[in-house]
Amino acid sequence: MTEEIFYDALREGLWAGTLMSLPILAAALATGLVIGLFQALTSIQEMTLTFVPKLAAILVVFWASMSFMTQTIADFFNDTVIRLIAGG
Repeated sequence: MTEEIFYDALREGLWAGTLMSLPILAAALATGLVIGLFQALTSIQEMTLTFVPKLAAILVVFWASMSFMTQTIADFFNDTVIRLIAGG
């Protein structure tokens, strides 16, 4: 395996990881912004107020995007890893 093949596989793996984590990170960011705005407007500074809604949003988005994540990792595996194992 040459360096070019290794770095190409690494780049594709990092891109697949980025694509899979994007929906969850976006949900956490949006929920955090909404809760932060709510806390600033009402002067409520409760720590669980930020944690519980973020966790719930992350779980809902994770459940909703599981098929997308599975398809992304399966495509990466089929297109990159199997090709490297086969020697192509």
